[in-house]
Amino acid sequence: MKLATTFICFLFAGQLIAKTVDYIPSPAKDLIKHTYYTLSYNEKYEQANWVYYSLTDSMVLNSGEERSNNFKADKLVTSGSAKSSDYTKSGFDRGHLCPAADMCFNSVAMQESFLMSNISPQTPDFNRGIWKELETTVREWAKKEHHLFVVTGPIFKSNKGTIGKDEVLVPGQFFKIIYDPTDSPKMIAFVLPNEKSDRPLTDFVVTTDNVEMLTGYDFFSQLPDNLEDKLEGSISLTGWFDGYSHTNQPVISEIRTKDNQSDFKIYLILGISLLTVILGVFLKGKRK
Repeated sequence: MKLATTFICFLFAGQLIAKTVDYIPSPAKDLIKHTYYTLSYNEKYEQANWVYYSLTDSMVLNSGEERSNNFKADKLVTSGSAKSSDYTKSGFDRGHLCPAADMCFNSVAMQESFLMSNISPQTPDFNRGIWKELETTVREWAKKEHHLFVVTGPIFKSNKGTIGKDEVLVPGQFFKIIYDPTDSPKMIAFVLPNEKSDRPLTDFVVTTDNVEMLTGYDFFSQLPDNLEDKLEGSISLTGWFDGYSHTNQPVISEIRTKDNQSDFKIYLILGISLLTVILGVFLKGKRK
């Protein structure tokens, strides 16, 4: 009886730990922890490298808090965050990384979403167009799957200059990765250029490995290695977008880049060896 009770307690504890895992990206430097999201702040570019948060169905369904539009400097950034005035008359929107619409469930969450450490310069057509569409889609997924983990941020490539006295860098692209930890775990990642687009969201789906190469960060490394490799090295729209299933999967899975590099080296060595043998046979025949 005691053994059975101990086993049940152990099992319950394991499930509790699994539900409370903090999937902070690494390297985890210059961390700022707020009540409902965590970020890594980039002083050089005056914005977050990434913002990580958990999103549940209850957070989305209890969205009664009115949008504040009260942008404030983040006092937890000891070096000083960007200011709202940096964006004034810049031609760029104050684009949320953790969306305000995800944080409508109470006043603290709403106020935190308007801290300038959670803001990045986005073109108006992008922020109010396909980026907003993706944010809305993620909330729909949260209602369906009940609990998601989200990490999102800028990609500092193909940049568009700087704005304001603090010289806030305007990123050329943005990423978003969503992990669903249900009984059949799944993951999906997006990279979108910071510009207007009328293309479907599915056109911007990439592997998480690809995002890691673009940003230099390791995402969801706390997952078991075999699961991380499977989820991060392939693309699957199944369970995310309607009309896709395991038997109707138009997006081909990608092999992890590290494996590609290893395979290339192996084939190169085999090719050189084969050419050496052929050349040796040819020269031996010429001598005869």
